[in-house]
Amino acid sequence: MMHETSIADAAERLWDELPGHRVEILNGSIVVTPPPDGPHQEVCSDVVYEFRQAGGREAGLKAVPGIGLWLPTGPDDYAIPDLSIVDADYRDALVEKNCYAPHVFRLAVEVTSTNWSNDLMIKVGTYAAAGIPVYLVVDRKHDVVLVHTDPGTDGYDNCVTYKRGATVPVPDSVGIELEFSVDRLLDGDDAG
Repeated sequence: MMHETSIADAAERLWDELPGHRVEILNGSIVVTPPPDGPHQEVCSDVVYEFRQAGGREAGLKAVPGIGLWLPTGPDDYAIPDLSIVDADYRDALVEKNCYAPHVFRLAVEVTSTNWSNDLMIKVGTYAAAGIPVYLVVDRKHDVVLVHTDPGTDGYDNCVTYKRGATVPVPDSVGIELEFSVDRLLDGDDAG
């Protein structure tokens, strides 16, 4: 006799069986990503450092790596952005399974890894559907940084691509004046 299980239960079992892996449910499908490499984590650390230097906490925001974002795209859908800039009171917006309501997210950051197509395609639509004002992708696969703004029904209405040598301004809707070097985002501390 076959045992039926929900997709949420299957995701939870995978979470238990694959420590260090990121398990998400995107558009009703389970996505499992292996642990990030060191340069990936350096990028996240650098973003947090710049955020704090720019007065993010004083602006009523927090930079939090790896917290769950409850998605409206399916009954069990959730994502875990590499890094999120959220309202300081985000804890009051807990939905379930350590996931928080989208309205407290100001910026979602993804740094591409082996699952780069999810970050460049699926998450563009799901984050826009959730109303995340800004989605920043450090695209190590294609050596660029993408900034998606103005969430619409079929994704973000605007996307600006930044190449090496450029500076990426964080849109005002995040609530803090902040900018990043593309080279530093792509290379971490090794940027010249």
